[in-house]
Amino acid sequence: MIKLFSLKQQKKDEEGSARAGGSQKKASAAQLRITKDLNELNLPKTCNTEFPDPDDLLNFKLIICPDEGFYRGGRFVFSFKVGPNYPHEPPKVKCETAVYHPNIDLEGNVCLNILREDWKPVLTVNSIVYGLQYLFLEPNPEDPLNKEAADELQSNRRLFEQHVQRAMRGGYVGASYFERCLK
Repeated sequence: MIKLFSLKQQKKDEEGSARAGGSQKKASAAQLRITKDLNELNLPKTCNTEFPDPDDLLNFKLIICPDEGFYRGGRFVFSFKVGPNYPHEPPKVKCETAVYHPNIDLEGNVCLNILREDWKPVLTVNSIVYGLQYLFLEPNPEDPLNKEAADELQSNRRLFEQHVQRAMRGGYVGASYFERCLK
């Protein structure tokens, strides 16, 4: 967990040393905005953040543990990489957990409109968190990255659910593989 009060105190200390003649590296607009977004982050009980390097707020992980739907009981890790043009460009978000999902491909790319064409600078990390969480509650087969999973969700929900469960137990997440195994 981020110690926000210590971040504020560190900033005050740095400002004080800069006034005293010390040299200080100025924070970028992206760093200032991500700090604000993280300070205002309101995570649901099914989500948590991790900062591998507490001094680097531009790279962090989001863990989602859905408590309902097809993915209930799973643990899905997403990496966030915030670029220098944030908030004018969305962060790069990748799913690090192998998952059988219509909107997440086998490389971890995520199909979420606010991470692409519908991004606006007024959106925040909080918006992305809720968008990702919604993908686990309501997978969208109409806008797929994994076409096999999307087709299966539409044509055979029971089989789709079996494949999701197998993938969450560590099985391979490609539908073609499942079809070969079931023959």
